[in-house]
Amino acid sequence: MTPLVETVGLRAGYGDVEIVRGLDLRVDAGEVVALLGPNGAGKTTTLLTISGELTPLGGEVRFLGQATRDPLHVRARKGLAVVTQERAVLMDLTAAENLRVSRCDIGRAVELFPELETHLQRRVGLLSGGQQQMLALARCLARSSRMLLVDELSVGLAPMVTDRLLAAVRAAADDGIGVLLVEQHIHKALGVADRVLVMKRGAVELEGTAADLSDRVDDIQNAYLQPATSEATGS
Repeated sequence: MTPLVETVGLRAGYGDVEIVRGLDLRVDAGEVVALLGPNGAGKTTTLLTISGELTPLGGEVRFLGQATRDPLHVRARKGLAVVTQERAVLMDLTAAENLRVSRCDIGRAVELFPELETHLQRRVGLLSGGQQQMLALARCLARSSRMLLVDELSVGLAPMVTDRLLAAVRAAADDGIGVLLVEQHIHKALGVADRVLVMKRGAVELEGTAADLSDRVDDIQNAYLQPATSEATGS
């Protein structure tokens, strides 16, 4: 099976500051791969480089089996979708207008998140944070996406809302989409992931199936997920 996304010896960062060092990962269709690690480990830098927002400092990013340095908008046309913790929605437009701008099937979006139906004609800036993040995720899933990058969509949200969003991510993978998930809540990540990669100081230090690592949560938390103190800034 050809991976949807693969990195080979990826080095990435900002200017001359290297954050990610020699990263190898792959995401296949129909699976959720959770990328965990402390602040500064290189998780967001990895997603930004895979998406095309950052140019690799070395190594390769492969999308749909081909090495690529295409910008994000080109990768998006080929089926790459990104959900960020900043809730990438257009605040001055209505929810329905957001979906139309993204060329989404509004019926499919409402099927995914019935909670949005009564708010379609409301300006997005008036929606709650959870509703905005539902809309951001719907914009990715209610069109022809093949690969989804998710960067801590739970930030600032209530646990029940987070569970709702992650359940939709899991369902999307069950329907065949590949997902690379960065998530701050290790228990919630393990609950939806198939495989887990734990990063520290820009490299993968532990990996395995979610099932194999589910009984090592405390060890992982203590050994790998404590905040970075001396490494270069980068998430």
